[in-house]
Amino acid sequence: MEIKLAHRPAYSMATVHLNPSESFRAESGAMVGMSAELEMETSSRTQKGGVLKGLARKLLTGESFFLNTFHSKAAPGHVMLAPANVGDLALHPLDGELMVQSTCYVGSAPSVDIQTKVGGFKNFFGGKGFFMLKAVGKGPLLLSAFGAILEVDVTEPFIIDTGHIVAFEPTLDFKIRRVGSWFSTFFSGEGFVCHFTGRGKLWIQSRNPGEFGSIVGPMLPPR
Repeated sequence: MEIKLAHRPAYSMATVHLNPSESFRAESGAMVGMSAELEMETSSRTQKGGVLKGLARKLLTGESFFLNTFHSKAAPGHVMLAPANVGDLALHPLDGELMVQSTCYVGSAPSVDIQTKVGGFKNFFGGKGFFMLKAVGKGPLLLSAFGAILEVDVTEPFIIDTGHIVAFEPTLDFKIRRVGSWFSTFFSGEGFVCHFTGRGKLWIQSRNPGEFGSIVGPMLPPR
């Protein structure tokens, strides 16, 4: 398997080259195109848990109930994938675990299990987009961002707006907190933030999809 990223950072697209007997799983709607040698299978399953697990993912994270798996049977082929948002892609060689914001998952090898992670009632304040997925296993993991992706080495307490989180290593602990007083929380435009402690890597996106939506939304015609 070989994955190449192109048109970065604004209009990123990934091309996944598969050898015979190899497969790659992607979010529903992520496919741009594929060679005729590949076969696509649509399922509500991630790795384990079947329909109930997929339904939990849909209700809690807003992600698609379905995943598409692209199989290379007798001949090699390729599939092109792109996220819905305008921005960058990152290819992470997963070997263990990684916490991923639900809207930033694009695809992964079948050897990577994608689990819905519910962090407790306090995470409700982070908004729907802050529900996390836990990627577990070994293999390529494809992540997207709205804007550019920046990798941060966290060695001391670090605070970030929840809408800018892409992924982070499980060695980091976090708490959702107000940015300041209740007045600042509701009128500063910052809302709730994520306070990270510990040591590990954090991936952030340079733009906030929620803030962008609040600007563009009122300009759209009513349905």
